[in-house]
Amino acid sequence: MLIRYVRMTFQEDKVADFLKVFDDSKEQIRAMRGCEYLELMRDINQPSVFMTHSHWLSEDDLNNYRDSALFKSTWAKTKPLFADKPMAFSVESVVVV
Repeated sequence: MLIRYVRMTFQEDKVADFLKVFDDSKEQIRAMRGCEYLELMRDINQPSVFMTHSHWLSEDDLNNYRDSALFKSTWAKTKPLFADKPMAFSVESVVVV
């Protein structure tokens, strides 16, 4: 299982635009082959900072999503809304208590 986090900082006046883009694509993302979980989180102290948290069966599944028309379309709508460069990283669970 691959766990993916993407931290995104948006222009304050573009947050509503981002939320619409996410709302419009979330079900399609979740339906992608290999996507087991999708969550959008918001920083409690910085309301224009969001993070997606997703679980993928494999790195190939994540890469297939990243190469898809859905990702390219969603990213094209999201990218102009950023106030800062996004940060993405993939992890694996080591210990669960």
